[in-house]
Formats: sequence, structure tokens, C-alpha cells
Amino acid sequence: MRINRRKPLLTGKIKSISGLKREIGKLKKRGKKIVFTNGCFDLLHYGHAQYLQEAKNKGDVLVVAVNSDASVRKIKGKLRPIVDQGNRLKLLSALESVDYVTLFNQATPLSVIQEIRPDVLIKGADWSKEKIVGSDFVKSYGGKVLTVKLVKGLSTTNLINKIAKAK
Repeated sequence: MRINRRKPLLTGKIKSISGLKREIGKLKKRGKKIVFTNGCFDLLHYGHAQYLQEAKNKGDVLVVAVNSDASVRKIKGKLRPIVDQGNRLKLLSALESVDYVTLFNQATPLSVIQEIRPDVLIKGADWSKEKIVGSDFVKSYGGKVLTVKLVKGLSTTNLINKIAKAK
């Protein structure tokens, strides 16, 4: 595979929340079904790629909200994330299944969900639908809340532990 070194990997897929809201508004007017998911996406692996492809299959446009570095530290501890937010955003934006990526600083993505009002809110099957942040809000206007089966045995924590043991 050849890599075009003249064209940067950074694409128009990475948006501020206000920029994303404008884009989503235009897409909804054209009848596009918006799917939303979120996560840390630290040490991207095949399980992430499979999950994001499954999420994309539930609609026309996949929006991924990524926890900022500060947010990840609050959730996962001071040694995380392994990969900084800028690189996580760029890597996710390079995936074909992902249409837009945005960064959020809060502990949960509720404010992003409220801003863009997705048609489908999706998380991994390790979450019960009732505990998915924003599920009540999305259901309140007729949106769907779905879960996707995860690839067994693949997780960022497992990868970190395996790397630590290999030291």
C-alpha cells in the first residue's frame, strides 16, 4: 500500500461540537440517519474497528465522540490515556466507517448527545441499554438505543496488561 505523504492524515472529519452540530443539521435535512457512539479509544485495536463498523451499519452517518485526555484520566486513572487525544482523533478519522469525530471534556457525552440529537445511540453490549448515558433523552424524541456485540477477549486494558508483562 502506498501512502501519499503530501496529503496529511488529518481530514475534515474532525469537528468541534458546534461545527458538528451544523454538519449534522444539514445531513438530517437530507434525510440521513445519524448514529452516535463515544469512548476513550485508547490503543485502537480490531475490536474497536469491528465495533465501529457495526455501529456504522445501523445508519448513514457515524459520529464518534472521544473523551479528552483529562476526561480519560478521571475515568481510567493518571497513567491513561496511553495515546494522546490528538492522535486518537486522527486515527479514528482515518477509519472508513467513521464519518465525524469530536472531542468532549466532560465525564459523559450527554451534552454532545443533546446538541446533535442522533437517531441512534449505540454502545457495546457490555452496557445495559438503561445505563447508556443519554438513552432516556434519545428515546424521548423517538430515537433508538442499541448495543453491539463486542469481540471477545479484546480490550485496551487487556492489551496494556499484556504489554506490561512482556517488559
